[in-house]
Amino acid sequence: MPIDAANPVPPAFPRHVGMDQVPDHVPPELIRQSGLTVGPEFLAGPHDFMAALHEKQPPIYYDVSPMGNMWHMLKHEDALFGLRHPEIFSNEGATPFPRDPDDYFYFIPIEIDPPHHRKYRNIVDPVFSPKGVLKLEEQIRRRSNDLIDGFIDKGECEFTEEFGRPLPVSVFLDIMGLPQDMRDTFVSWAMQLLHSNDRAIMGQAMQSITVYLKEAIAEKKANPDDGVVSLIAHAAPDGVPLSDKEIFGFVCFLFIGGLDTVFATLNNIWLYLAQNPDKVQEIHERPQDIDKVVEELLRRWSVTFSGRVLDQDYEMRGVKMKKGDRVTFILPACNFDPEVFPNPLEVDFDRPRRTILAFTVGVHSCMGAHLARLEVKIALQEWLKRIPSFKLKPGTHIEYRPGGVIGPENFSLVW
Repeated sequence: MPIDAANPVPPAFPRHVGMDQVPDHVPPELIRQSGLTVGPEFLAGPHDFMAALHEKQPPIYYDVSPMGNMWHMLKHEDALFGLRHPEIFSNEGATPFPRDPDDYFYFIPIEIDPPHHRKYRNIVDPVFSPKGVLKLEEQIRRRSNDLIDGFIDKGECEFTEEFGRPLPVSVFLDIMGLPQDMRDTFVSWAMQLLHSNDRAIMGQAMQSITVYLKEAIAEKKANPDDGVVSLIAHAAPDGVPLSDKEIFGFVCFLFIGGLDTVFATLNNIWLYLAQNPDKVQEIHERPQDIDKVVEELLRRWSVTFSGRVLDQDYEMRGVKMKKGDRVTFILPACNFDPEVFPNPLEVDFDRPRRTILAFTVGVHSCMGAHLARLEVKIALQEWLKRIPSFKLKPGTHIEYRPGGVIGPENFSLVW
């Protein structure tokens, strides 16, 4: 429902945690403790785990977790419907990040449903539109090559630290107008917020982010520049300046969203390519199909989920859900739906075109989707031009960290 982002109040619906807080309307036969994002089976191979959910779980089930109880949805069709109907599946209060109830704010625009959602998107869409991100192409190519210059002659690199993280995070900080020398600090805050699975640690990280961003916003108000933080700080949709709460909620959401997802995506893709030289060769042989390559790799290695809250009682596939229930669309699992993507674990650059859900769909589709696609495309082109073949360094052990953004912790490559 429409909410007043200038005067935010914490949502009234409860947050259920644990078996003793399963609502009475949830059928016992649909209750699960799947271990998604935290369990040992998930951490041993997250994408294989999510692909197998189609065989092991019903299309809709109620998951009980220490991070919160909610309905999980696995089917591509159901996700398309839910993500395109915010009047049923609302975004208000749907993000998991802790906030001070005495200094509450909405994450903008992700927690703002229509009709007010569009006025916020309009502020930054010119920057993140297909035309807007193309202005960054040469900068991304330059940063890619600068990073490769630093390790190519060694014949090896620690991919996550030397390329996977610094490329997208550096580009993002340039766009935002935030300092590059704070990059590692920003990333550490994002890691604590997204991967600790400890509400206290998440709260501490949120506090650090809050203090820093309020100071940064004040600086941009006093000294405008061309970055997105400054753009938001001085925005006045329909001639009305944004309130301090709106500015902070907007900047904070972009800050959190920009530090981890493309990094995790690059990690997943490069780990796969290091283990599948035939696919690397196929990419070399089909330079004209780079966009198809990127789309299939994004489908196969989607990294995050999309949460909602029911704004009304609703029944789907015979499952009766109640207003206030939390719902998560398991986007990687949706991209493994065998009814839509036959042999879903196979990477097939000639797949018939279908809507992939790496960046959601609908009014809340990811603002950074075009930028992410461009970064993956350029990273592949520049890397493979200079390092045409590579493999995992012998003895490398792959680990995954719990949390809502999925990618290997670290790994080294050799060539």
